[in-house]
Amino acid sequence: MKFSNFFISTLKENPSDSRLVSHNLMIRSGMIKLETSGIYTWMPLGYRVLKKIIKIIEVEHEKKFINQILMPTIQSAEIWKTSKRYDSYGKEMLKIVDRYSKELLYGPTNEEMITVLGKQFIKSYKNLPRYFYHIQSKFRDEIRPRFGVMRAREFIMKDAYSFDINEKSGEETYVNFFKLYLKIFEKLGIPILPVRALSGEIGGHLSHEFHMVVDSGESEIFYNKSIEKNDFKNIELNKILKLESYTDDFYNKIPKKIEIPSFRSIELGHIFLFGSKYSDSFDFTINSESGKFKPYMGSYGIGISRIPAAIIELFHDKNGIIWPKEVSPFQIILINLLNDNETTKDFCEKLYDQLISSNFEVIYDDRNERSGTKFADADLIGIPLQVIVGKNLTDKRKVSIKYRNNHNEFEIDASDCPKSLMEIING
Repeated sequence: MKFSNFFISTLKENPSDSRLVSHNLMIRSGMIKLETSGIYTWMPLGYRVLKKIIKIIEVEHEKKFINQILMPTIQSAEIWKTSKRYDSYGKEMLKIVDRYSKELLYGPTNEEMITVLGKQFIKSYKNLPRYFYHIQSKFRDEIRPRFGVMRAREFIMKDAYSFDINEKSGEETYVNFFKLYLKIFEKLGIPILPVRALSGEIGGHLSHEFHMVVDSGESEIFYNKSIEKNDFKNIELNKILKLESYTDDFYNKIPKKIEIPSFRSIELGHIFLFGSKYSDSFDFTINSESGKFKPYMGSYGIGISRIPAAIIELFHDKNGIIWPKEVSPFQIILINLLNDNETTKDFCEKLYDQLISSNFEVIYDDRNERSGTKFADADLIGIPLQVIVGKNLTDKRKVSIKYRNNHNEFEIDASDCPKSLMEIING
């Protein structure tokens, strides 16, 4: 992609209403645009990051045979009345009445809808266990939306749901999702900690949140730092429940508190095992050889649209964003410093075409702008690898390569450029 045909609208000045570094940098880099309180448009640069995150999540769910569906955002109020959550959910639920006076709502979550789906289509114990997930916009009418997309009213969530034959099978599913989440965040390049949490409105006896520790986080968690060294790949439920890591709400309810330190953090995921709470409400029974039973259920959420903000909170410097390669909108930014020079222009065009044909993701700054503006924008948007073409090319046939994360810079021969870049990226 070239700057000349890719819409990036960067800002030099900080927005007046930003309180977090991530909110500031997402606005300044042109990733998002505020539409109204707590509601944002994802612009081309930001949407590329979202798609990277979504792709990793989809691939890892596919490996575990979790079926992807897409449920509607607008739900019938009736199913929420059946579960008795219509009134208890509170003012965060946006309620709607259509032209036929039918009560609807903009879904904040989908436990009711997935239970109705399961009741209609899952008739035999032979169909279990069964797992579904979808990636969808949701709406919760936050009383104080703030921090940009970190706490927005409309947001994008991945939510999965499980149907199991009994509690033991449900607990096995819960552990599998626990491990899946750790794998997903590892793939995203995010250091994550699982912490025991209260179930809240969702319900159930098992609940864990997944937090990224960062000083600017809005949450507080308590944990024994020794768990940072844990290898969770083979962990089972009894060991999960013995981990000394808790949300502040859970920690404050422990009768005999363990003296462990607290840390600021950002919640990025939450899993629940709520058993037959919803299958009871909907009288959802399944046939088995020994009679009928109510399926054991769970739900598993990841806050997709807050992940880019969380990453920026952890990976940035005074000049802008520093994207981990796993989620960067592009792999390479190609910068031509001599706008009117035919030699550099021809070299950049050929190099760009070679890299694109080799399936590399490149943003080429072909704008007629000052070098300072190009460097500032390159640092602001945070692409991991900068390829800088200027006087070094015309004087000695050299091209500069600069890493965004540590500012290390070195030169390579222009004739070796495509090969060297491929080795750097693939290495």
